[in-house]
Amino acid sequence: MGSREHAGRKAFNTTLAGTLVAGEAAGQQLDVLIAGDDAGAKRTIAELVEAGGMRPVDVGPLRRARQLEQLGFLHISVQAQLGAGFGSAIKLHW
Repeated sequence: MGSREHAGRKAFNTTLAGTLVAGEAAGQQLDVLIAGDDAGAKRTIAELVEAGGMRPVDVGPLRRARQLEQLGFLHISVQAQLGAGFGSAIKLHW
C-alpha cells in the first residue's frame, strides 16, 4: 500500500459526544480541530465537519495528535468542577 493509505488523521478528539449530537455548545458553533499529514484527507474531513454545521480548524501535522489528545483529556477532566455536565466545548477565537 502507498503512503496515502497509511497517512494518519486526527479529528473530533476535543469534541464531547453530547455537544457533537447537539451541534453546538452554549449557542456557539462547535470547533473541530483537525491534524494530519495528508492535505486531501484533511480537506475531506473539513467538508464533513462543515456539512455538519461545525467549524473545521486545521491545527497542522499529525504530530499535533498527542497535543489534541491531551487537550481532550483536560477538557474531560474539568467537567465536574466546571459543572458543565459534558456540555462544554473548546472554542478558538481569533
